[in-house]
Amino acid sequence: TEDRRQKTEDRRQKTEDRRQKTEDRRQKTEDRRQKTEDRRQKTEEYYSLTCKVKEIKREPAKIFTDLIVWQKAHEFVLGIYKITQDFPKIELYGLTSQLRRSSVSIPANIAEGFKKTGKADKARYLNIAQGSLEETRYYLILAKDLNYTNCIDIMLKLEDVSKLLAKYVSVIRNTVK
Repeated sequence: TEDRRQKTEDRRQKTEDRRQKTEDRRQKTEDRRQKTEDRRQKTEEYYSLTCKVKEIKREPAKIFTDLIVWQKAHEFVLGIYKITQDFPKIELYGLTSQLRRSSVSIPANIAEGFKKTGKADKARYLNIAQGSLEETRYYLILAKDLNYTNCIDIMLKLEDVSKLLAKYVSVIRNTVK
């Protein structure tokens, strides 16, 4: 009878363990659903703001900081600096440095190209900014693959800057001067 009691108790414990595991899995699934929903809402809010920016009639930019593309690129760089603070210290002179350098190059080349008077000069600097943007995109993919960061939010910002920059280049190339 003692063996039976022990076996019964063991079965009860196993059943309880299975119930707990099932509950843990349900909780994890619910947490993932909530994270996905939060990301979806954040993305919708971000893109709805971006669309509103496009609808606003603006005065021509007097200085480079008036450019929406520069403002978005600058915000992006600040985000890069924030996420790279958490990278491993061994990457300080490696990926951290490269990612920061390439991201800073985006708004810097937009700024430098802003005062150029020739269409070809402007387009060249903007094209350099586009090259730096693509380099930065690769470094973010690498950082994600190395599990240094979950860069969904920063990739959305990068995509926004990419679209704005492409549009700005298109406008510059199609203007008569």
